[in-house]
Amino acid sequence: MKSALIGGVLGLGMILAGAAHAHGPSRQKVQISAVLDATPEEVWQAIGNFDDMGWHPAVARTEITPEGAPADVPDESTRILHLKAESGDPTITEQLIGLNPDKMMYKYMITDVAVEVLPVTNYSSTLQVRDKDGKAEVIWKAGFYRGFPNNDPPENLNDEAAIAAVTAVYEAGFQGLVQQFGKAE
Repeated sequence: MKSALIGGVLGLGMILAGAAHAHGPSRQKVQISAVLDATPEEVWQAIGNFDDMGWHPAVARTEITPEGAPADVPDESTRILHLKAESGDPTITEQLIGLNPDKMMYKYMITDVAVEVLPVTNYSSTLQVRDKDGKAEVIWKAGFYRGFPNNDPPENLNDEAAIAAVTAVYEAGFQGLVQQFGKAE
């Protein structure tokens, strides 16, 4: 009886250990902020228009689809970011899911991207401008999963690769904003 009980407990422990390993990836997060040498209104004017991401140095052009769709209506606004590249036309398709001009904030999600372009899945993000002592504080944050949804991802699609890629996108965007507005002291 005692050995059957021990065997049962050991078997249950092995099942639970296997289940813990089999759960797959966990949601990752990145948040970056910077205070710029401009008013919040000036910076919001530059970045608050969902249909124009020309302020980001990696974006060659922004296309709104369907053509003529309102760029400020959540669930109807979709943009295709055509990225600067030496070859091909890499794109990221994003949908506006929330817009609050009074809070100088919008939320969006990626609906289509090749993991070779950005190694993430289920990506959603918020871009916001806040007043910090009369200067613009820009906060860009995201939640996402790595590009490989199963266990044992290849190195280029693991959590670290996803975090590094999103961080690089945000840092490049902030570098473009600092070039445009300067960094507050």
